Amino acid sequence: MGHSQYDGVSRHRAALNAGKKVGTKRPLTQKQIWAVRFFLDRERRIRDGTLFDLAIHSKLRGCDLVKIRIHDVVAGPDIRTRAIVIQQKTGRPVQFEIRSESLLGWLERRGGSVEDYAFPSRVDHSRHVGTRQYARLVDEWVTAIGLRSEEYGTHSLRRTKALMIYKATGNIRAIQILLGHSKIENTVRYLGVDVEDALLLAERTEI
Repeated sequence: MGHSQYDGVSRHRAALNAGKKVGTKRPLTQKQIWAVRFFLDRERRIRDGTLFDLAIHSKLRGCDLVKIRIHDVVAGPDIRTRAIVIQQKTGRPVQFEIRSESLLGWLERRGGSVEDYAFPSRVDHSRHVGTRQYARLVDEWVTAIGLRSEEYGTHSLRRTKALMIYKATGNIRAIQILLGHSKIENTVRYLGVDVEDALLLAERTEI
């Protein structure tokens, strides 16, 4: 249940994007991905490294990523190659591939049952990492490799692989499926596709 503007609680609760640049966040480049991985590996932050890799490959919104349970990504003793979750925003299922080499190592260290969250809160292990905490982690990761946190965010990780696939294939419909968008227009807008992109794809196509 929300709070009205007259509720004292709402006057003291800062908005999630308070003080931040609002707009489309930049995707990461391959070089930047490896820089973040190197930083997290050097700092021995296994959980964060696994969360980062899963965010890149799954292309999930932060609210769906943090709620992944162990049974979503494992089948018996093995890590699944594909998984499916129901999106909080749309209520629609979306599938994604799992390529996080660190996932098995993290889950072995994390322990717990298959019903537990893959990435528990440090405050309460029965709950998952919060979306605000995830956003703060992303800010920390990009800042650590010399990027401006105002220009990057959780959607940077969601957009990164999707945009790479689009630039390699030009297949908007495939990206729509991977992102779980209900309308292809949403995918076009999300990727920032414009006339220049379309012309470049056309020029690379030999007939």
